[in-house]
Amino acid sequence: MPVIKAVLREEYQNAVDMEKEYDYVLKSLPKGALVKRVIRGGDYYYIMERKGDKICYKYVGKAGPDMIARYKEIKQRRAQYRNLRSQLKIRIKFLKGVLRGKREI
Repeated sequence: MPVIKAVLREEYQNAVDMEKEYDYVLKSLPKGALVKRVIRGGDYYYIMERKGDKICYKYVGKAGPDMIARYKEIKQRRAQYRNLRSQLKIRIKFLKGVLRGKREI
């Protein structure tokens, strides 16, 4: 039994370290999302980001295809890391319960 607990503790610590790494990556990604608005037939782009309870828009102008692709990739990476972090939190909660003896494997 002590061997299993040691393995579970190691797995728990690895999960906690991975969660910190995911948080670091999420914080390093640029804030906001690129939003397109059509004004008088022209496409104009804004960076939309949340500051507290408010949503703020920062004017970018006419964005090129490289900027649009970059923000699309950032949005996908952010969603991917949020999903991974969510799954990891479930795993951490389970491992914490097992180590305290409240759950069975």
